[in-house]
Amino acid sequence: MALDAFRGFVMLLMMAEVLRLAKVAQAFPGNWFWQFLAYNQTHVAWAGCSLHDLIQPSFSFLVGAALPYSIASRMAKGQTLPKMFAHALWRSLLLVALGVFLRSTNSPITNFTFEDTLSQIGLGYPLLFALGFLAPRWQWSALGVILFGYWLAWALYPLPGPGFDFRAVGVPPDWAHNFTGFAAHWNKNANLGTAFDQWFLNLFPRTKPFVANWGGYLTLSFIPTLGTMILGLIAGRWTRGSAPAIPMKKYLWAGVAGISAGLLLHFTGICPVVKRIWTPSWTLFSGGACFLLLAAFCWPIEIKGYRKWAFPLVVIGMNSIAAYLIAHLFDDFISSSFRIHLGEHFFAFLGTGLEPLLHGLAVLGVFWLILDWMYRRKVFLRI
Repeated sequence: MALDAFRGFVMLLMMAEVLRLAKVAQAFPGNWFWQFLAYNQTHVAWAGCSLHDLIQPSFSFLVGAALPYSIASRMAKGQTLPKMFAHALWRSLLLVALGVFLRSTNSPITNFTFEDTLSQIGLGYPLLFALGFLAPRWQWSALGVILFGYWLAWALYPLPGPGFDFRAVGVPPDWAHNFTGFAAHWNKNANLGTAFDQWFLNLFPRTKPFVANWGGYLTLSFIPTLGTMILGLIAGRWTRGSAPAIPMKKYLWAGVAGISAGLLLHFTGICPVVKRIWTPSWTLFSGGACFLLLAAFCWPIEIKGYRKWAFPLVVIGMNSIAAYLIAHLFDDFISSSFRIHLGEHFFAFLGTGLEPLLHGLAVLGVFWLILDWMYRRKVFLRI
């Protein structure tokens, strides 16, 4: 139940984008409360972390954490390894395709881009599934090889020359987040990942040639994302192996170690913590945060037995794919329905500054009611 509640919390953070707290904060300049909420509902510009930045790594981490249970369940049903691996490949393909589909809404043609959360998970899932059958030492070894190898590839990629035009790759002239020295290997849209996408993404039909992703996101990020999923796999193995006890000490030590290692790499300039390009140090930092979040949900739910409070989150967490699709596909429909039937500014009754928040709460409420309806009728969308 703790895993479902954790997953529900993560998806709630994603769906809560409809609250538009950044717009509310603009209406109350200088108000620290709204500024704090707005900061944690947006991605940081480059280096660093907000609560919003932990959504994707948490979702990826939980994919790994659930895998030991999924494998055990399928083996108990008598499924053979070839059949299970074929299903893993099919699931991978569907996740990648679904990510492309969601990125293509409102596009004139299919938008072949693979930085969506679902696509990133799908690209690494077959290898994660294979690792689920191996001994812990192989899982740790795979994590080390992935992170070090990815870091080395970026470190060896040549830096752009002194006359490099960052504006040509979508970086504004007043961009204040570029690194200097060795850390410059991880600057926005002037790195190994962007060079790969300038070749790879232009192999697909496009309305115009791909130059760079405006947010700096990359296809190759699925490699260190796989590292995040492996950390989740290790957490799931610990949890299942300790049952019925909860390995809280392991969670806490892993959390502190991951965050500390990520910060050490960042502040020494060896590898900055950047979520948008999923640096190896980000894998360690965010993975540590995921271990601590897992502990935070396991303590009240599994150890203390306080479960009723988590029900709204479990409703979301048990239908995470449905929640993901609802948030991406139903927002405009629900918003326009409110506008048509209630009026243009129905939610401005507490002032225009709070109108986006109240409107968003109503949309979020409809999201949850749909998921609750599915939960009570045992309708769970699975891939």
